[in-house]
Amino acid sequence: MSIARPGRRISAFLIDSAISALISFAFFNYDTWATLLVFVVTQIVFIPTIGGGLGHRAVGIRVVKLGGGWIGVWRPVVRTLLLSILVPALVWDSDQRGFHDKVAGTLLIRSR
Repeated sequence: MSIARPGRRISAFLIDSAISALISFAFFNYDTWATLLVFVVTQIVFIPTIGGGLGHRAVGIRVVKLGGGWIGVWRPVVRTLLLSILVPALVWDSDQRGFHDKVAGTLLIRSR
């Protein structure tokens, strides 16, 4: 397993954000809070079911539990809520894991 590098991580975030914005524009007249809510809900639903958001899948990365096994429900919730305030995603350690991933006990790895 190779940890996903910053370029893929940022690309995935931008893709997921753009998808959320498009959904918000289509259904909520591009309300900022609706966009954030769409982002949060899609991440919480897609991480445990398909291994990441649509952006993650598009750039070939996935979210896994540190140590392996099913990621569960609480890890995506904690990870996404921290990611939604953006600051933890900008704080990385020497392994290039964001603070939100460290708190949730998750890793972003390359899937291809």
